[in-house]
Amino acid sequence: MRIAHRVETVRAAEAELMAALPEGALMRRAAAGLAAACCSLLGKGRVYGARVVLLVGSGDNGGDTLYAGARLARRGAGVTAVLLGSRAHEAGLAALRAAGGRVSDDPFEALAVADLVLDGITGIGGTGGLRPDAVPVARAARGSDAVVVAVDLPSGVSADTGEVTGEALRADATVTFGTYKPGLLVDPAREYAGAVRLVDIGLDATLPSVPDVEALQHEDVAWLLPEPGASSDKYRRGVVGVVAGSARYPGAAVLAVAGALRGGAGAVRYVGPASDAVIARFPETLVSFGPPRKAGRVQAWVVGPGLGDGPGVPEILASDVPVLVDADGLRDLSPDAVRGRAAPTLLTPHAGEAAALLGVERGEVEAHRLWAVRELAARFGATVLLKGSTTLVADTDGSSPVRVNPTGTSWLATAGSGDVLSGLAGSLLAAGLRPRDAASAAAYLHGLSARLASGGTAPVSAGDVADGLPRAWGNVMGPE
Repeated sequence: MRIAHRVETVRAAEAELMAALPEGALMRRAAAGLAAACCSLLGKGRVYGARVVLLVGSGDNGGDTLYAGARLARRGAGVTAVLLGSRAHEAGLAALRAAGGRVSDDPFEALAVADLVLDGITGIGGTGGLRPDAVPVARAARGSDAVVVAVDLPSGVSADTGEVTGEALRADATVTFGTYKPGLLVDPAREYAGAVRLVDIGLDATLPSVPDVEALQHEDVAWLLPEPGASSDKYRRGVVGVVAGSARYPGAAVLAVAGALRGGAGAVRYVGPASDAVIARFPETLVSFGPPRKAGRVQAWVVGPGLGDGPGVPEILASDVPVLVDADGLRDLSPDAVRGRAAPTLLTPHAGEAAALLGVERGEVEAHRLWAVRELAARFGATVLLKGSTTLVADTDGSSPVRVNPTGTSWLATAGSGDVLSGLAGSLLAAGLRPRDAASAAAYLHGLSARLASGGTAPVSAGDVADGLPRAWGNVMGPE
């Protein structure tokens, strides 16, 4: 599992560790890891003679950059520092000069021929975008042919929230120290980070056990997924009910049922006007033609995909089993309708639906995704899966880490993919997973299925994602 901590927490952990180490030891650890990563990025045998430019701001981040530059200079790289802050880290600057590095007053001349650029302009404590004087230098770095490596965090992005409120320097790779920062995992800042590499500097012993943000990996998801035993039958495995589709959107019902059938539950009950389309595609579905309360026993409900103005949401919310509400089911949903439930509720909005629920513009949600998902969970007393370029899951109590889904591809932005996700997550709810785990595991499998289906380069349809779920499930549970 990848875990991320807020700046305040990192600062406290660093201070505790530095008190037990010789002066400067922690910075030299970070610089050693940074230099090693740069050597790897340059490639075997390419460090000697490589032209490296250091963009150095004030403070410790600039110090890390200078010490790493000194190490690269000692390996034969031609290292040039561009000082952009009001002051430079004195010991780091002395180390660079002693190793043969130099300081240039003309950043554009150095950047024009650079092979690698280290972005040490601002650190994790920076707020807002780049200062005006750093903007043209950052643009020149990004416009060069050099590999741009961010030191701890791309300059201009928020470490704690992932927000980008001004101009920032987009990196090809980021080398971060001690722990991930939330902004490295959450868009829009994540898009600026490139490939992220974590350098161990010994913070594990001083960081708190509960992070602010976490991202599941294969082994975490494998531990969550239900696996039937020898005595299992379809009812013990869980039955999920799906209330979805309409005359206008029968496909939403088919896709939600597809996700549910491949989500581990023993059976799927469908209630709605698209029964003919559902049965034609999935004859194993248990179809009911009456109201949801007469459909038979279920362990969880999914309501909303393609529902239009059809009935069903109030009746489903009145049930005593976990409920997932998506799409049209979220329209005009009130916090009181959710908070009054005895059983858990999982809401799965995209940014536009989240904005409507919060009473803000869609851009507010997209720019402040961590705030939005936490606020929705707190306001509705529900677990919330906020769909988007980085899918986030927040729990009701606010004390659990927000989960960030690391799988997926931009090809997932296609009609119907959210319906598949809803069915999949609902099936995991019916199988007994807690809403937070069901949402997290479903998002992971959903994104992985799309990635495997597209190969990262080809378009996929929602049907492709549904059909690929068994392969994704097997990939997670497999020996690799």
